[in-house]
Amino acid sequence: MANRPPENWRAWMAEVARDVEAGISGPECAGAVEMYPESLLRATDSALETFEAEMRGLVEPSDEEVFGAVERVVLALNAVDDANHGGVGYCTEEREQLCEYIDLTLGEHGVDVVALAVRKDIDRAEITDAWRDW
Repeated sequence: MANRPPENWRAWMAEVARDVEAGISGPECAGAVEMYPESLLRATDSALETFEAEMRGLVEPSDEEVFGAVERVVLALNAVDDANHGGVGYCTEEREQLCEYIDLTLGEHGVDVVALAVRKDIDRAEITDAWRDW
């Protein structure tokens, strides 16, 4: 199973904290923990957990069912990004990780993402674009 992006973000913050403590990185890097407030991490995890559960419940899903699940997770992530997390939201790196996670999760649940995109006449990277604000 693919790592949820918040797992990667938590690991990165822990690594930066260790590097600062060890003197490998300067004290100016200590503020890195503010990039991912716990409220953002928890809300993102919750949205992705719901998406995973929905995908587990689909058996031989139609394209409409798959796109419905994608729409719901993207709208949930839009809400997370719009919420107040101390002025922090998803930036380019986070967006890329979230899109990749959605793609990988679809694949892990038997969806041929390339074929799905072809049937919808879109590029694979555009699976989330119809709903994504982040």
